[in-house]
Amino acid sequence: MAIDLKIIKEQVQGKVHVTVLHVRGWMDMHSEELLLTTARDAYQEGSRHLLIDLAEVITLTSAGIRAMQKVYKIFTPVEERSKLARVKLCNAPPQIHNVLGITGFLLTIQNYESIQAAIDSFTE
Repeated sequence: MAIDLKIIKEQVQGKVHVTVLHVRGWMDMHSEELLLTTARDAYQEGSRHLLIDLAEVITLTSAGIRAMQKVYKIFTPVEERSKLARVKLCNAPPQIHNVLGITGFLLTIQNYESIQAAIDSFTE
């Protein structure tokens, strides 16, 4: 039985304004829409830089990876995809980091070891 996904949204000012999504639980087909809705809402509210904190993610399935890929597409215009990272990850537990690495996801979206390191890495 899947554990529900909980998301806490936080606004942080670094070099640029960053929306941080603290994600807890299972990122799977049952929670995919929650992540997408939360990210879309942040984008519609004006956020252009998003950090997904994976510290408390228990399970990541292909549906969770698909959801993060869709979030990446929401925040990153096609013409900027090779130039500027607008979505980043942090604090992926070893088992989650392993899944992200095996799937090649980390080639597109970088994972940082701390929230502060990720926030500091964002530029305009």
